Amino acid sequence: MADNCDDQLVSALPQSSFSSSSELSSSHSPGFARLNRRDGAGGWTPFVSNKYQWLQIDLGERTEITAVATQGGYGSSDWVTSYFLMFSDSGRNWKQYSQEESIWAFSGNTNADSVVYFKLQHSIKARFLRFVPLDWNTNGRIGMRIEVYGCAYRSDVADFDGESLLLYRFNPKSTTALKDVISLKFKTIQRDGILLHREGQNGDHITLALVNGKLSLLINIGDAKMYSADAQINITLGSLLDDQHWHSVLIEHFNNQVNFTVDKHTHHFHAKGEFNYLDLDYELSFGGIPVPGKPGILPWKTFQGCFENLYYNGVNVIDLAKRHKPQINIMGNISFSCAEPPIIPVTFLNSNSYLALPGLSGQDDISVSFHFRTWNNEGLLLSSKLFPNAGGLLLYLSDGKVKLSFYMPGKAQSDITAGAGLHNGQWHSVSLSVKRSRVNLVVDNDVASSPHASVPIQILSGDTYYFGGCPANASSLECKNPSGGFLGCMKLISIDNKAVDLISVQQNSVGNFSDLQIDLCGITDRCLPNYCEHGGECSQSWNSFYCNCANTGYMGATCHNSIYEQSCEAYKHRGNTSGFYYIDSDGSGPLGPFLVYCNMTEDTTWTIIQHNNTELTRVKSANRENPHTVFFKYAANLEQLQATINHAEHCEQELAYHCKKSRLSNKREGIPFSWWIGKINETQTYWGGSVPDVQKCACGIQGNCIDSQHDCNCDADRNEWTNDTGLLSYKDHLPVTELVITDTHRPNSEAEYKLGPLLCRGDREFWNAASFNTEASYLHFPTFHGELSADVSLFFKTTASSGVFLENLGIKDFIRIELLSPTEVTFSFDVGNGPNEITVQSPSPLNDNQWHYVKAERNIKEASLQVDQLPQRIHRAPLDGHIHLQLNSQLFVGGTASRQKGFLGCIRSLQLNGGALDLEERAKITPGVKPGCPGHCSSYGRLCHNGGKCKEKYSGFSCDCTLSAYAGPFCKKEISAYFRAGSSIMYNFQESYTLAKNSSSHAASFHPDMPLTREVITFTFRTTWVPSLLLYINSFYKEYLSIILAKNGSLQIRYKLDSHQDPDIFSINFKSMADGQLHRVKINREEEILFVEVNQNERMKFRLSSDIQFNAIKQLVLGKILVENSIVDPDTLKASFQGFIGCLSSVQFNHIAPLKAALYDSNSAPVTVKGHFTESKCGSLTSVDSTSSETTHSLADHSGPIDEGKPLANAITNDSAIIGGVIAVVIFILLCITAIAIRIYKKKSIYKKKEVKVSENEDCVETALKSELSVQNTVHENQKEYFF
Repeated sequence: MADNCDDQLVSALPQSSFSSSSELSSSHSPGFARLNRRDGAGGWTPFVSNKYQWLQIDLGERTEITAVATQGGYGSSDWVTSYFLMFSDSGRNWKQYSQEESIWAFSGNTNADSVVYFKLQHSIKARFLRFVPLDWNTNGRIGMRIEVYGCAYRSDVADFDGESLLLYRFNPKSTTALKDVISLKFKTIQRDGILLHREGQNGDHITLALVNGKLSLLINIGDAKMYSADAQINITLGSLLDDQHWHSVLIEHFNNQVNFTVDKHTHHFHAKGEFNYLDLDYELSFGGIPVPGKPGILPWKTFQGCFENLYYNGVNVIDLAKRHKPQINIMGNISFSCAEPPIIPVTFLNSNSYLALPGLSGQDDISVSFHFRTWNNEGLLLSSKLFPNAGGLLLYLSDGKVKLSFYMPGKAQSDITAGAGLHNGQWHSVSLSVKRSRVNLVVDNDVASSPHASVPIQILSGDTYYFGGCPANASSLECKNPSGGFLGCMKLISIDNKAVDLISVQQNSVGNFSDLQIDLCGITDRCLPNYCEHGGECSQSWNSFYCNCANTGYMGATCHNSIYEQSCEAYKHRGNTSGFYYIDSDGSGPLGPFLVYCNMTEDTTWTIIQHNNTELTRVKSANRENPHTVFFKYAANLEQLQATINHAEHCEQELAYHCKKSRLSNKREGIPFSWWIGKINETQTYWGGSVPDVQKCACGIQGNCIDSQHDCNCDADRNEWTNDTGLLSYKDHLPVTELVITDTHRPNSEAEYKLGPLLCRGDREFWNAASFNTEASYLHFPTFHGELSADVSLFFKTTASSGVFLENLGIKDFIRIELLSPTEVTFSFDVGNGPNEITVQSPSPLNDNQWHYVKAERNIKEASLQVDQLPQRIHRAPLDGHIHLQLNSQLFVGGTASRQKGFLGCIRSLQLNGGALDLEERAKITPGVKPGCPGHCSSYGRLCHNGGKCKEKYSGFSCDCTLSAYAGPFCKKEISAYFRAGSSIMYNFQESYTLAKNSSSHAASFHPDMPLTREVITFTFRTTWVPSLLLYINSFYKEYLSIILAKNGSLQIRYKLDSHQDPDIFSINFKSMADGQLHRVKINREEEILFVEVNQNERMKFRLSSDIQFNAIKQLVLGKILVENSIVDPDTLKASFQGFIGCLSSVQFNHIAPLKAALYDSNSAPVTVKGHFTESKCGSLTSVDSTSSETTHSLADHSGPIDEGKPLANAITNDSAIIGGVIAVVIFILLCITAIAIRIYKKKSIYKKKEVKVSENEDCVETALKSELSVQNTVHENQKEYFF
């Protein structure tokens, strides 16, 4: 925009430069519409006030326009409250001016005489300007006086006729190939054509060409293969450039850096090639390529249209051509004024739009043709009633194809289809001709594939053709519309081989219409720029755009939100167990997700990131001149690794160096023999177990090297193997990306190295919290920048009824998230379209002092608010409105700028667009706010299962599984064992009490002499052996409880609580439970009432007939009863003969876990183990169950919201090491399954027997059971057992 380009342009214009759609009277004519003038009636007023009126000025030549101003009619009640501004070079084919991407309307006046002035965001270069009133004073008419500001504009144009081109040869001394700048404007109605071409001897070339209405810049540097795809850069910018309006192009090329700009959109990139500059001839061709016979010439047309102000390195090329300078060679006809093709388009704006045109009725020859462009794949193109009966013809878009239908009462509908993908925004031609009953439909002049058909009826034309839609008052006989209105543009409409004059239609002298814009095509490309983030694919309709997020790893209206958690810690606190997971370290930020292994231990969470070289590798014959250099490639890129390391509380990587006459450091000469390089690309000379800045190994720090004169074992330079191994744990240097070894070239000199995976634990950001203790306290941070998409997530915990979590203000725009009441969270914002508010109502109070999760997002399509797992609330953005969120104040957390409505309580893990705010650091220096926030168990204690107790930590919590029969981070890991024949576990309650009574343990309260009137027993088992003893408890008074599988496979519970009576026997025999399947049993006795639950669905109630007290319990036995003098009934004795053969899991008697004690605590617990039993995973679910509860997700699964908390058992990564490991394990599993299948087949007869004699080979039975369980469990176990 030129400096001081603000001259008044209207005041000096003659009356003839003003025109309008109509005038109320001669004293209201458009010539009286000058600002601040009182001539005539004091302004322009049209004959009728409606939305089809306009006021136009002709500036005489192309002029730069920088501002406009409006007034109402002098001293009247006539003024315009909003209007469109349109411009044109010819007074035809208008273009609508937009201030921001989609803001079309200007605010007008609120009274008759005050002036409203608008500075244009970007200037207009045009000859004609048109004001189109949208709204006006409801108590008056349209009334306008106007002024336009700007200045003269230099316009040198050249018109190319499609068969001409312009060659420009320049002096090599006047320019350098290191820097090139080309700028031009062009306009055309052709979708294809070459604008610019330059080439050299080695196949170097630059070509700028229109392809399907978009501009493609092709650059090839220093590759002899001309136009081969692999040697080219092809950048495409712009869209809909064949609209006969001016478009600007700027190409800046410096060394290999290229900036390519079309209109307002710029693409920066590096050109490829071996040279630092293009080796090009000193000749540029515009409009085409000069040598038609050259091999490999691009298959594109020469350009047809106009160029304006074409400059090459500051030289005005068109001016040279006008003056017939020798540097210019014109081939063909080029004129220096721009011809305007007399094409008048029409825009169908909405579902009420239609255009009705007259035709000759009763003709047996129908001929209709037109061009259209749209983004919608459905819509009515043409509807006409046929003469004289109630039939008709329909032409409409269906799934992007043109469909022609004839319908008659009582006759089958005849359909013809032509074309495909016609909703791509391009112009498409349609020609329909009907001669008697012969029908011909041609789309895009493709005569060869156009359908011909005969319809079994005589077709005679009607008297009206309806284009684009039907009038609201038309009957379905008159105009039928099955597919909804057409939204788009049409041009070149012809009926009965006569072109329709749309200006006559606009002036109401031909046909009629509604909701049309005549003489302009209002199509816009809503995918330019592409607001779909993270590689989301943009598609569009006339009114909106859509993002396809499939395979991106993101979701939401603009693919903004990651479907994965940011860390293993976050997965753990959703209750997930160890496994492969995708993590997205920066959430909605630019970094993509990647695959890690999450190892959830009891105390902490480890993130394990593998690399491609984990083997112990031997090195020989490396010296300083020829070093051995190894690069480590990780399953994530360096930016992703950096984000993960920054998140973590601690990271480490084990580096082992085994050596024989191979040294590491070299203190004498100062130059080390070996070194490694970390993420910041700096050489490091300290080794595992040491600290930065010292050339030492672990032994040098600890003072125990094999030679005290050296700081590394390897530096002793001995002729036998030794090593320096330890952990590197300085986060700023990790991960190790390169290792260089130089000292293995001497005789007997060799080395081996091994680098472990990168291990990181914890997540500092997940637990980063602040406690707000007064309503006036708050934390402040720099302004939040989320102009086009903003997401905010946090956890809060409070007992207060209301308070603001976060607020950031702009001049008018703002964003705020607050607790409005104990059950309401509100997200409010304004981006310039007025304040919006989204509220989520919770059915239960949110001020319950537990952690609650809030996530708010705003993008240009919608805004949303999520609270905990409650349904998300969504607010759609207006189709055309302001889209930029412009904030400028500080960001307030826990309060507001006005210090009103402050928040009392805790805020944790506050994330803005994927980046965490460090609340704790800021809280340390802020009065009224404390870092951290205690009390996590009230929220996360539910994650501790099976009797596990939640323990508080500063950063989070852990589950104490001491009193649970389970283990693992959430006390959910089954503790299982295979029992072989004759094996036994005996738990002694008397010893248990003696051990526990001096401690604070719960077990101390479990006095063996106290009579028991209640017990809860849970266990899981699977076996094919009957009879079997599952569990036995005896007492000092000859009382006992035994749980057995009887001969028929039924479960029997035998209580003998009175030594003088036979035992109470309770049988559960709805099916045989010796079927090799997993069965869960829970027995709960409360005095004489016994509740038994099997497999969580069969529930039974029994009543004891004998005593209710279990006195002085002595021992609990799993497996064979080895206790001498045990007095038991014959069935229990028989079941105990070999004890139990099979799998027992998660055995619990009240708070005692005997199986867990035997496996994990046999030295200190009162447990005696006899015979052979082994820990196993046999107690986990069968493969059928586990697959239903555990899904394998890969990136390809995600096109929308899913439960992303499942481990990725079979996830795929590009990292070769992981792929190799996966393949190896899969092959191993297949081999195992094959072997097991053969074994099962051979052992088939064993399964069929419910009883097996003792004399049979017990190992066979156990192998059969193990095989049976393995088949169901192989894949599941391998997920857990193998990490590669």
